Amino acid sequence: MLGESPFWAMIPVADMDRAKAFYRDVLGMSPVKATDQWVSYRSGPSVFQLYPTQSAGTASHTLGGWVVDDLAATMAELRGRGLSFEEYDFPGLHTEGGIAQIGSDERAAWFHDSEGNLLAIGEYAVDAAPGAE
Repeated sequence: MLGESPFWAMIPVADMDRAKAFYRDVLGMSPVKATDQWVSYRSGPSVFQLYPTQSAGTASHTLGGWVVDDLAATMAELRGRGLSFEEYDFPGLHTEGGIAQIGSDERAAWFHDSEGNLLAIGEYAVDAAPGAE
């Protein structure tokens, strides 16, 4: 039933102006629609919204991420815009230079947005990418 319907993510923010500036200036995103209560962005075929809430930045898990063709190049561009990436050293997850090798052909990196939300970027083999058939 829902497998054929688009899915959109809702990202909590504490300060809408600060979040809009981060998504514009650091991530290079442009809003497609905004109201007094939320702002929507399109990223490829996906849509996500920023919405104000007091619980912004409290989740300790990854809220979502982007699939990119060249992880290192994307990270270099984002670092040039002031973004820093997380370093992890857990059983089953180790990063070097912010990059985790996941399996033989997948790599990922994580960062926090201006509101403390944990987001990711990943490089996947075509048949392993989220949403691939």
